[in-house]
Amino acid sequence: MNWMRTNWVTTASVLKFLRRAILLPAIIALSACSTQAAPDAASTSAAQSPSVHPESGLEVIDLSVTTSAGPRNFRVEVAATPQEQQRGLMFRTELGPDEGMIFPLAQVRMASFWMRNTVIPLDIIFIGPDNRIINIAANTVPYSESPVPSDAPAKAVLELNGGRAAELGIAPGDLVTW
Repeated sequence: MNWMRTNWVTTASVLKFLRRAILLPAIIALSACSTQAAPDAASTSAAQSPSVHPESGLEVIDLSVTTSAGPRNFRVEVAATPQEQQRGLMFRTELGPDEGMIFPLAQVRMASFWMRNTVIPLDIIFIGPDNRIINIAANTVPYSESPVPSDAPAKAVLELNGGRAAELGIAPGDLVTW
């Protein structure tokens, strides 16, 4: 019986030692993490510029249209997959003045869009293989199922708020980069 008690005490001592050896450094490390300096303004602004749109969950990228009056810059959601392209801006009730959605097409082709379940009027801008605007369907009618076609094969389509292209002087022939 005395041997068993000694063995238990020795095992309990070892366990107590291991807990201290493992837990103490972990506690110190965690307390050191909680005393980090506050983030600077640059990292705060980077965190406020998400690369994913909060409503759609799509990637957000910079896009520029070079007009005769100079560049017009936008932050656009990328509808890359067929499912994302099918949904587009359906059911959205607002779009910021410098926001939009780009639809890169899998292959250069004649493109046609419609406004099914699209609540807000849009400018639908068809972009050719040379990244120049082919044509603009301005202020498309919300909920319309009438096809809105490109005038030539397109490699991408850009959607902006209805009337925004005219407001900014965006016209066929302007260069679009993203």
